[in-house]
Amino acid sequence: MASMTLVLAGVMAVPTVLSAHAQGDFDSWRRPVLRVGLDYTVRPGDAVREVLMVFGDVTVEGRVNRNVVVWFGNARLSSTAAVDGAVVVIGGTGAVAEGAFVGDDFVVIGGRLAAPDSFAPGGEYIVVGPAALGGRLEVIVPWITRGLLWGRPIVPDLPWVWGVAGVFFLVYLAINLVFEEPVRVTAAALGGTPLTSFLVGLLVLLLTGPVCALLTVSVIGIAVVPFVLCALVVAAIIGKVAAARSIGRRAVPQESADSRWQSLRSFAVGSAVITVAYMVPFLGLVVWTLLGVAGLGAAALAFIAGYRQENPAPARRKFRFRERAPVSEAGVPGPAAAAEASFVGPQNHRPPPITEAPERPSNSYGPPVASAPPELESDLASFPRALFRDRLAAFVLDIILILVAQQILDLGGATIRDSAFFLLLLAYHVGFWTWKATTVGGIICQLRVVRVDGAPLSFADALVRGLSSIFSLAVLGIGCFWILRDPERQAWHDKIAGTYVVKVPRHWPL
Repeated sequence: MASMTLVLAGVMAVPTVLSAHAQGDFDSWRRPVLRVGLDYTVRPGDAVREVLMVFGDVTVEGRVNRNVVVWFGNARLSSTAAVDGAVVVIGGTGAVAEGAFVGDDFVVIGGRLAAPDSFAPGGEYIVVGPAALGGRLEVIVPWITRGLLWGRPIVPDLPWVWGVAGVFFLVYLAINLVFEEPVRVTAAALGGTPLTSFLVGLLVLLLTGPVCALLTVSVIGIAVVPFVLCALVVAAIIGKVAAARSIGRRAVPQESADSRWQSLRSFAVGSAVITVAYMVPFLGLVVWTLLGVAGLGAAALAFIAGYRQENPAPARRKFRFRERAPVSEAGVPGPAAAAEASFVGPQNHRPPPITEAPERPSNSYGPPVASAPPELESDLASFPRALFRDRLAAFVLDIILILVAQQILDLGGATIRDSAFFLLLLAYHVGFWTWKATTVGGIICQLRVVRVDGAPLSFADALVRGLSSIFSLAVLGIGCFWILRDPERQAWHDKIAGTYVVKVPRHWPL
């Protein structure tokens, strides 16, 4: 009973026996401090385990058991400060008062140091970088803490931000005046199809990385990568200028789209509206992102339109399908033979006449059937382009066929990993395209694959088309969905391999 009383008395006496310094040691194991964009002060008599500051200032008047690390901020140690570990200041000022204690290293990188001559840390004393660098970083820190972290590119009360904005305005103004025609076409594309421009810009950003990677892997294309990146930057800048002009034209309508003075007025008005939006928290970052992506997409659409204007697509030939001419028992065309054959090709083009069939052997039954002329094979490229739903249905049927084949191979004792399914699917498509210019699913859905010049596919064509189809599927299937908006209904792998997928009539031979 007496021992129990002593234990309880000792536990109750702990808060009164421990000094403030000892209580700080106990609390320090529970109180690490992490602040981003905020200031923090360790009060006299308080203790923390460790302090990590990012874009903020820390003032130490109490005790820190471990380290004090400050990124792009200031660290102030008062005369009562005690830091058992190290003090590291990056891109800021380290201020030390007389009597402050640092048990380990004291490091200042790219910043300033204000300390008395008598100050001597327990470890190394390192100052790296000129003071001017730290001054520049100190200027940038308020923009980061009160601008970038709040989602606004422009902080109104920072004078140097307005200087940078003025430089950008002058550069954009020069581009608006010098490159009048590209900016006008881009602004028209952005104003007419804003959603399409945004989606195309997003697609360009998604493809930039894979395209540069493919060029780098090819070794020869390494020299092209800088030009691709420069073209991307130029397109983004022209898109930003066009976005400002498009916004200004909506705010103050132009009487003439070709008037340079009115275009300049629209650009100035749009730039003012965008600048005001950039000062609003969160809205500024959203506007900056949307205008950048949509402007890039509008520039890409303007480039595609200009390319098509310089290289117009050949006129498509029209086809008509008619009943096949009846054939008599003797194997020659009947009275309707003078009419057109079963298939009438392009305009101003008539198929060769059907010649008389050879005499039927005595052991044959039924009338001979006239086959399609081989010359019509070269006209496959002029058939109607296959719809997206037909191609999707054929692909689904092919996948089902490959899955069944994989299960059969597994039942037969062969071990096929899941990753081998894609290799089997690729080999199946390349083989069938080379052999029959279609697949089993394509036969069912009446599809054929043909080169743009009408020639049948070779093995090299089929292999290129198969490998590039992997890329079309890898980017979230965007390369395949491109069929929905392409005038020739070509996917990306069709454009790379130079092929069309056409719809043929049911009687068209394999």
